[in-house]
Amino acid sequence: MTYAKRLQALMLGLALLAAGLPAWAADTATGTTAVGTYAAATGGTGGPQAGELTLQPPATQIASEVYSLHNWMMGVCLVIFIAVFGVMFYSIFKHRRSLGHKPATFHESTAVEVAWTIVPFLIVIGMALPATRTVVGMKDTSNADITIKVTGMQWKWGYDYLKGEGEGISFLSNLSTPRAQVGAPGFEPTEKRGDNYLMEVDNEVVVPVHRKIRLITTANDVIHSWSIPAFAVKQDAIPGFVRDTWFKAEHTGVFRGYCSELCGKEHAFMPIVVRVVTDAEYKTWVDGKKKEMAALADDPNKTWTIDELKTKGEKVYNTNCVVCHQPTGKGVPNAFAALDGSPVVNGPKAEQIHVLLNGKKSGKYPAEMPAWKQLSDTDIAAVITFTRNSWSNKAAENIVQPAEVVAARK
Repeated sequence: MTYAKRLQALMLGLALLAAGLPAWAADTATGTTAVGTYAAATGGTGGPQAGELTLQPPATQIASEVYSLHNWMMGVCLVIFIAVFGVMFYSIFKHRRSLGHKPATFHESTAVEVAWTIVPFLIVIGMALPATRTVVGMKDTSNADITIKVTGMQWKWGYDYLKGEGEGISFLSNLSTPRAQVGAPGFEPTEKRGDNYLMEVDNEVVVPVHRKIRLITTANDVIHSWSIPAFAVKQDAIPGFVRDTWFKAEHTGVFRGYCSELCGKEHAFMPIVVRVVTDAEYKTWVDGKKKEMAALADDPNKTWTIDELKTKGEKVYNTNCVVCHQPTGKGVPNAFAALDGSPVVNGPKAEQIHVLLNGKKSGKYPAEMPAWKQLSDTDIAAVITFTRNSWSNKAAENIVQPAEVVAARK
């Protein structure tokens, strides 16, 4: 068999391989890759597993299609690799000069040129069709059962349930791994790290199973990216822009992800946790969350004692401020300003209220103080009162009432 004929046989084999792609595409469309079966076999946690070598177990139909596409295309690439290099190495070995073979004298072959043009074209088309259908499906956010606005911020996520059951629920989601487990540059952690180290939050996103969830993403400072690998969702959250995506979980469980955009020094501390529950459990969560929000909606006209504000302010500080300004109020040298001894904290309270509501740019530190308008009037008043009465601070105006924050917003 001449070299040209061998090459033609190889191209014919690859053509047959490409011809099998539409049949696989039909299998994917009918859900041959069982989401529930595969997820159940791996524990159904939806998070990264020890020793995992491939994609996370899919928890949605779209994720299942992505998983199948990935495996199939890797298989096609492997077959092409083995076939091409196999023929190449075989030809080099069997037709080497030491065995007396002489170079072929032909300069062109119409059949070979047609084959190596048509066959790759068929392979690309065979890959593109199912991939395009999956991508189009990923972008179809119509007819959603629940719509949630996701806001990225340094370094936490904000969630607002805009439409569907749970409408009106709003909360911030922060990393809940203790700083003692994280440690500091040059220092070892002082606590043993848990199983969900850096993958746990204080407020999980809760959604019902078998419901289409539309996510509207944006950001209030820099670009972030909301990503849950088990859902095959990765959507950038860009300041000033609104983008959307969706998912529909096929089974209950807890699914974990991260901000997938390098967004600052605490980028590694922006986990995402979604808990998928039954309809009955979701209704119970919605009722409980609304009661919790109602309890937290304090009357801004109420006059608080300084001890009440300090106690509440310490909780607000530990949830929102401690990452940048540290528990001691010392800040981070050359990055974040210290609150202990700060002229703003010890000066007129109106200026500190203004900073929290509107943020502050500083040429001295590379990191900017973001605006905290999303906090309630009571939370802002409490955290300001706490900082003015903590560490070595002894501000003359040492208490701020919620009504003063209300007035400053106007």
